Amino acid sequence: MNPPEKIEIIGDFLAIRWGNEKESFIDGPTLRANSPSAENAGETDIFGKISGGSNQTEYGNVSVKKFEYVGNYAIRLLFSDGHGSGIYSWDHLLSMDPDS
Repeated sequence: MNPPEKIEIIGDFLAIRWGNEKESFIDGPTLRANSPSAENAGETDIFGKISGGSNQTEYGNVSVKKFEYVGNYAIRLLFSDGHGSGIYSWDHLLSMDPDS
């Protein structure tokens, strides 16, 4: 998947303009709840068992403070609650768009 043309933090949303003129606006609580980090989602061992992770699903007051590119395939988000270990691929971000 090609990288987005532009990414910005606009208020409480991460705004993404994709190459096909599509735009995504994803709020901070949704991004935080769907963090792909091991801290949030857990880790799968060689037998397929998931260990760790968080049972928390509500992040009502959490906002995105900044982001940084990870290669040409993802971004890392830093949230107001200090979480910053999730790497969000372009596919993962697009899957969270409510209009997709």
